[in-house]
Amino acid sequence: MTGTISTKKDRKNWYAILNIYGDDGKRKRKWIDTGIAIDSPSAKTKAKKRLDELLVEYRKSGIDLNKDTDFLEFVAQWLESRKPHLSPVTYDGYCLNFNAHIKPFFAPKKLKVEDITPAVIQSYITKKLASGLSGNTVRRHLDNLSKCLTSAVWQNIIAFNPVGRVEKPPAKKFTGAKFYNERQIEQLLETSKGSPLEIVVLMTVFYGLRRSEVLGLKWKALDFEAKTIKIQHTVSQVGKNIHRQDRTKNDASNATLPIPDNIIARLLDWKAQQEHYKSLQPNDYIDEGYICTKANGELMLPSFISKHFPLMLRKNEMPHIRFHDLRHSSASYLKYLGFDLKDIQVWLRHKDIQTTMNLYTHLDMDAKKNIADTLGAKLQGVRMTGAS
Repeated sequence: MTGTISTKKDRKNWYAILNIYGDDGKRKRKWIDTGIAIDSPSAKTKAKKRLDELLVEYRKSGIDLNKDTDFLEFVAQWLESRKPHLSPVTYDGYCLNFNAHIKPFFAPKKLKVEDITPAVIQSYITKKLASGLSGNTVRRHLDNLSKCLTSAVWQNIIAFNPVGRVEKPPAKKFTGAKFYNERQIEQLLETSKGSPLEIVVLMTVFYGLRRSEVLGLKWKALDFEAKTIKIQHTVSQVGKNIHRQDRTKNDASNATLPIPDNIIARLLDWKAQQEHYKSLQPNDYIDEGYICTKANGELMLPSFISKHFPLMLRKNEMPHIRFHDLRHSSASYLKYLGFDLKDIQVWLRHKDIQTTMNLYTHLDMDAKKNIADTLGAKLQGVRMTGAS
């Protein structure tokens, strides 16, 4: 195998051209974008070095470069092969990513698997970031692509995984979480009474549940005699697909928790209300045993919460927060009541203490702000030393 470099492909970057000879002795030329711009420093020298590296890699790999494997077809086949090994939610997430992002970007290019170079992947990153996607979201896309292309390496379709040779967007810790303080939590619980989200809000705030967990609560998970409730079933939504699963996010999330008498009373009142709704529409009522339902018994879906929770906050002139922030607010309330780090970890069912500590960091900043505001108010008008 021999090769050369050229800029004639697009007059923008240097390309490595590999000369491939088939069994019939005929030559086939494979163009590989090195990602090295023509006008970059020492561009030609770098391009020659990259060509040498590619020649070594392809000679060692034993790759049959005469193969023509369509990239999008390969991704679709890979997704199908992974389906038995993934949870339905994860699989749907992969497919949503493929149909909404990967396919629209790559389809017009009509690339083979062998054409997916680091420069192509880098162009995908650039376009997705420019479209407004966060660096964390793009990194998840790259993780999926990397897994797929690793499979191509194992199948001797390509010599190396191009995703491993790009500069990924930096991972950023989410800092947009907001917390309701104790007064706001109590206000929310009061204003939600009588609304369709009353029980959803109550159970989420009290137990710090995830959205999938509160929507997955079933009456059979309650033991009124033992005064306990099991967190073991979840309802999730990916696009239009609804997943009802007898599983939680992790083993720590699957737990049996106590129920105090006042929460039991509220739940019994709601159960009686459900029975009343059922009596009014005996032929149309949907009874699947879920706690969080609409008036016709239909299960509340995540999309319903996403739409109606902000409407309820706006109607009651409360600060906007995400529904998931109620879980964070629950931690805030527990800290206000004097519970320590370990107590909060156990109650919120965090898999490890670090997750709880991350919440504490934010809560401690709130505490510091309160101190600063209080001190500032006390010192207002006081003549400070050195003031003119």
